[in-house]
Amino acid sequence: MSRDEPVPRDPEDSPRDKLLFTPGPLTTSATVKQAMLHDVGSRDEGFLAVVREVRERLLATYGLAQTRGWEVVLLQGSGTYAVEAALSSLVPRDGKVLALVNGAYGQRIVKMCAAHGIPCEVLRFEENVPVDPAAVDRSLAADRALTHVALVHVETTTGVLNPLNEVGRVVFEHRRAFFVDAMSSFGALPLSVEEAHVHCLAASANKCLEGIPGVAFVLARREVLEASKGCARTLTLDLHAQWRGLEDDGQFRFTPPTQVVLALRQALLEHEAEGGVAGRGARYRANHEVLRGGMEALGFQAYVPRENSSPIIATFLYPRHPRWDFGDFYVRLSQRGFLIYPGKLTRTECFRLGNIGRLYTDDVKALLHAIRAVLTEMGVETPRHG
Repeated sequence: MSRDEPVPRDPEDSPRDKLLFTPGPLTTSATVKQAMLHDVGSRDEGFLAVVREVRERLLATYGLAQTRGWEVVLLQGSGTYAVEAALSSLVPRDGKVLALVNGAYGQRIVKMCAAHGIPCEVLRFEENVPVDPAAVDRSLAADRALTHVALVHVETTTGVLNPLNEVGRVVFEHRRAFFVDAMSSFGALPLSVEEAHVHCLAASANKCLEGIPGVAFVLARREVLEASKGCARTLTLDLHAQWRGLEDDGQFRFTPPTQVVLALRQALLEHEAEGGVAGRGARYRANHEVLRGGMEALGFQAYVPRENSSPIIATFLYPRHPRWDFGDFYVRLSQRGFLIYPGKLTRTECFRLGNIGRLYTDDVKALLHAIRAVLTEMGVETPRHG
């Protein structure tokens, strides 16, 4: 066992599973997988107790609680479902969204607004630089019709880290509502909803919490949820109705992903055992430093400058070499037991390597060794980048 591992690897972890160097789904612990090996009734008191516990632990992740006016709403589906539920349920019929876009997931918010007929102004930035709070300030001052501002905290397209607190202060000064997509930061990065003046945020089980895909959640101020009654533009994504159901009888309105919720409970216990946000974040930062340093030593150039990068994912430019072929690179790494993200979301020719999930620095070093071997096989001994 590597000395830098804060939590020992489970002896039951299968060596046959490929390691996932992706932004999600992730490599998970054996104990999280084993938590799903039970059939439970969706309306049974035992399962309802798990749902209550999961909700309480999600709030406690950042020191929040219902007694402080915060609520958590669980939803079936991926994180995108939670983002769409929040937008389509919490923005009033006469509302207008300012979407801050520097990647594919910010652009997805724009598409959601269009699908629901929500007026939306888009403020765009380059994909490898953070959102500029001063530009947000100017946009809000210029358009008084804007009621909500939507920001992706860590833009998973490239790994760029957006200035949450700085943007939140601007939004607060203009007395607008602040919505945050915290998909790739929740559980690993510091996040103060009070300091950032967040009204609601969306995240999911299968990112930094290291759970299983299939359940997402929205954390929101109680008054925000209460004010949204009757505002939802869909039936299944009605956030207020889902919240009231969980509060009234503890149940999901529609069939819940029971095994996935059981896995999330186990993942939250392991998150706490690792030291919570601080402990999980420290392991990810160590992974990221080894990954980024090792890739740069191999000749790859990072797309996002170090000062703008999160410790969640790293993006590298394609080598300018006649024998470079990303598809071939991907397949050869997969054959060695390493899965990376198989495509690109950016306009720039680059690829992503995630370093979250049940991974440690020794795993990152093994990936780097495999990348070196694959480059040699491909005849791309010394990548040259532009």
